[in-house]
Amino acid sequence: MQREPFTALAAVYDAIMADVEYDHWADFVLSYARDGGLTHPGTALDLACGTGGFTRELQSAGWAVTGLDFSEAMLAEARHRLPGVPFVQGDLRSFALPERFDLVTCVFDSLNNLLTPGNLGAALTQARAHLRPGGLFAFDVNTRLGVQELWEGDAIEGLAPMPGGAEVHYHWSHHFEPDSGLGVVQALCRVEGEEFIETHRERGYDPADLEPLLKAAGFARWEIVEYPDYAPPAPDAPRVWVFAWAPSGAGA
Repeated sequence: MQREPFTALAAVYDAIMADVEYDHWADFVLSYARDGGLTHPGTALDLACGTGGFTRELQSAGWAVTGLDFSEAMLAEARHRLPGVPFVQGDLRSFALPERFDLVTCVFDSLNNLLTPGNLGAALTQARAHLRPGGLFAFDVNTRLGVQELWEGDAIEGLAPMPGGAEVHYHWSHHFEPDSGLGVVQALCRVEGEEFIETHRERGYDPADLEPLLKAAGFARWEIVEYPDYAPPAPDAPRVWVFAWAPSGAGA
């Protein structure tokens, strides 16, 4: 059965993604923030938080964190996992919260789901608007090459245990559309004889694509690096991380 992206997947997402290194990513982000002089810990907003994997790491590090995602199904899982954390539904391009945060994050190539530079620029503008003066926005994106060559063999498959003893069998296939410049993932999952398919699309963004959007969004300065050593990205980097600072001082 075909389902909308990030709906049926929510119930099996944590089982499939059990090996994702959210803890290492959090160390990477928070070390950069600390070295940059950001108050630690402070307040944080985790955008496209999904089921709360990265949100949990921020909370564990002492940050007062809020999670935001478009998918109510993913948020239901996040609320179950982290009952003390506020989670809100919102669109990355247009969300508006009353608070301003020291740190805003958006990880696991979530921004690649925005399929036009205009939509990505809108999301960057909203993230910037929710930062306190001198605050930091940290995010990662797959590059154009990374979206084109997502997985070796263009497929991943496996079995993952779920709470209660069930298993999810997943087979995710990938292809690249040269005409549109989009990577397309068909995510098939089967649990106890019932299966669903979600189709996910991503656009890759290179540093040269990101820099004018960051400037237009009002960030004062930024650094684009590779994980885990903060090195300048190689030309064939499949993914880059961006650390973008809001202006400091009055009026920022």
